[in-house]
Formats: sequence, structure tokens, C-alpha cells
Amino acid sequence: MPVTGPTAIVSGLRRATRESVSGLPREFWWLWTSTLVNRLGAFVATFMALYLTMDRGYSASYAGLVVSLHGLGGVVSSLVAGVMTDRLGRRPTMLIAQTSTAASVALLGFMHDPLAIAGVAFLVGMTSNASRPAVQAMMADIVRPEDRVRAFSLNYWAINLGFAISSAGAGFVAEYSYLAGFLGEALLTFACAVVVFLKLPESRPERVKVREEGAAEKSVVPDVGMGAVLRDGRFMSVVGLSFLVSLIFMQGYVALPVAMGTDGFTSADYGLAIAVNGVLIVVMQIPVTRFIEHRDPRRLLILSSLLAGYGFGLTAFADSIAVYALTVCVWSMAEIVNAPTQTGLVVRLSPVHGRGRYQGMYTLSWAASALVAPLVGGFVIDHFGAVWLWGACAVLGTVAGLGYWLLMRGLGEEKGEGEGQGEVVVGAGVEESGEKESSPVVPAVVVPSPISPSLGD
Repeated sequence: MPVTGPTAIVSGLRRATRESVSGLPREFWWLWTSTLVNRLGAFVATFMALYLTMDRGYSASYAGLVVSLHGLGGVVSSLVAGVMTDRLGRRPTMLIAQTSTAASVALLGFMHDPLAIAGVAFLVGMTSNASRPAVQAMMADIVRPEDRVRAFSLNYWAINLGFAISSAGAGFVAEYSYLAGFLGEALLTFACAVVVFLKLPESRPERVKVREEGAAEKSVVPDVGMGAVLRDGRFMSVVGLSFLVSLIFMQGYVALPVAMGTDGFTSADYGLAIAVNGVLIVVMQIPVTRFIEHRDPRRLLILSSLLAGYGFGLTAFADSIAVYALTVCVWSMAEIVNAPTQTGLVVRLSPVHGRGRYQGMYTLSWAASALVAPLVGGFVIDHFGAVWLWGACAVLGTVAGLGYWLLMRGLGEEKGEGEGQGEVVVGAGVEESGEKESSPVVPAVVVPSPISPSLGD
């Protein structure tokens, strides 16, 4: 007879967990560990405004300026780090970014002059965002195509788990000493660099060079410059749609607390409502990914865009904490579906030797939305009211869903190169911006990847 009851549930959970984490290379788990440790130290981004207003006594306007400069640093570094990832390599870029972040965060804790604080905050924004294109490119290098959605989902889960733990712990640290928080983040970030240095070999695919008689060696694959990225119409459309969707998500941290405050709710009420987002991601990310990882990415992106837009649209009808929490549930599910699916799509559209630049441009869409969202949200609320903002979110979600539907017609019929073979295909299906993983397979030179995507430990 089949086993039922608690034993069956526990057995099912164990099997689901084992299937969720199996088949990924050892190097991925070291990269995952580095991500988790890094997010455990996310003190500056969380407590910057409180530090400047409550500990240093500066005005809210000055705090907003510094936070914006921190975000602007992320915008600048997105493209620079993408180029570094392709030219220097994934590992050197991560080491430079993480050691620089550790140094700049520690330095920020000792700054007292307003100009010095603003300048170092900009530097922290640059360095702390610089490792993202390299991490995502390395993940694409070492994980088999069929496992990438699952890998990106696990990494996103680590980001949110680390952030949830650090937010609670850092709050207690801040009550004791903000300087201790800065130094703690610096120490944890440096620990990430140590993990990368000791455990992660370079994963950048090697270029195959040929020598013609009487001529110097030249690469089979052409260089992928930023111009090629900008001319890649389909990819840049994905970046634009990503910007629209991230603009919606950012309102949960920008406009939602303002709107709840206007309705008479306290900061504690907002904290309770927004906590639903973190809890849902930690609890649901892995099981939802198991459900979506082999499904059509077009439908998932359309669905997540609509859920995001209408989830925020429902906020117009919220009149209690319970209803606000319900709307957070809706758009949190959109976030759970969107994050790994869209990152996987970016990898699929990226040339093997241009992954850093492509990931840098994709990262730019989120960094730019972090700058624009406060301006747009504040303007709409001040001049038209929060109801109009939530309605605009619903419209943006609909536009993004329609955009994904129009953009990716026929994409699902194309098959990636070397899928499941653990190899980097060089010179295959070269288009204007390089070789695409989604291009039909043609005769090519096959080079073993520097890191073999063998099964786990």
C-alpha cells in the first residue's frame, strides 16, 4: 500500500529538494555560497538612509541624494563590468569588484564630510554592482543549458535568503553601532573574494585561433563590442521590457510605503506587508522553479508581466493590511517566475564570447529602474494620486506582456547549441553580434569548457 500521511509528505519534500539541487556542478555551489555570504552583509543598501538621517543627523533630502548617487554608481558600473567580464575574465572581475567593495564600504563608515560621504557612496554603488555581470556570465558558462533556469532560481533564492537574514540581523547591529555594520559588510564581502580566489577557476570560453599560411593567427569568432550589443534588436527589446517590469517591481519599495503612509498606516504596517515578499520568495522559489523550469519562457514572461502589473493595480483597492499583503502576494509570485526565466532568456540570446557585455546591459535595466522609479512614483503620487500610479502599473504590465508576446514569436522553435553536452560551441551560427545559443546548429569547432559541468560533489 502507498505510504500516506506525514511520512509521505516528508519523503516528498526530501525528493523534491534532492531533485532541485542535483546535477549542478561543484563550481556552481561555490558561486552560490559566495552569493549567499555577500547578501548576508547587505548593510549599506538597506540602512544608508537611516544611517545618514538618524546617526549623522543629515536631512532627508541629503540622504535621498546620497542613495541616488549609490544607485547611479550601479548604472555606471553595469556596462564597465560587462566589458571587464569579457576582456579580463569572470574571476578577475569578481575579485576586483569584491575587494574594492570591501575597501570602499569600510572607508564609508569612517567618512564624516558630506562631500566625502557622497563620493564614497557613489564608489560603493559602482563596486558593489560590478560583480553581477561576471557572476551571471560564469553561471551560464558552467551550467548546462537545460539546468540554467534552475541554477538562476537557486542563486536568486540565495540572494533573498541572505537579504532576509541580514535585514533582521543588521537592524540589531545598527542599534549598537553603524560602524560595526559597515565593517561587518566589508568583512563578509572580502570573504566572498577569498571563496572566489580559492575555489573558482576561470570559466571564460577560450577563443579558437587558426593560422593561415603566411598570416598571423586570428580568432575564428569575431569580437563582440558594445556596438554589436546595441545593434542586437531582439536583445535590446528584452532589455527595454525588463526595464518596464523592474520599474513596476520597484514601486513596492518606493511608492508603496508612501501610499500606505498617506492612508494612515505606520512604518510597522508597511514592514509587515512587505515581509510577505521575502517570505514567499524564500518558501516558494524552489518549488515554483521545479514547476516552470521546462515550460515555455514566452508564456512565463507574459504571465509574470501581467501578474506584476495587475498585482500592483489591485493596490488601488487596498484598505487594510490584509489586502495590502494580498497584493504583495500577487506581484511576489510574478517576481518568483520572472527573475530566473528572464535571466535564462538573456543567456540564451547572448553570444558565448559576449556574455559579460550582454549581462552588463541587462543589469543596467534594473539599475536604471532603481533611479527612475522614485522620480516617477513620487511625481505621479504628488500630482495625480496613488490610484493613478497603480493603474499605470497595470498598463505597464499589459504593455510588457504584449511586448514579450510580439518579441519572442518563433523563439521557442529554435534549439540551443550543444545543449546537455557541457561544451562551448565556437563559431556556430554567427550572427551580426556573434554566435547565438538560440541559433540553428551548423558545423563548428567544439572546445571543451574550462569547467566541466559534471554532476555535483
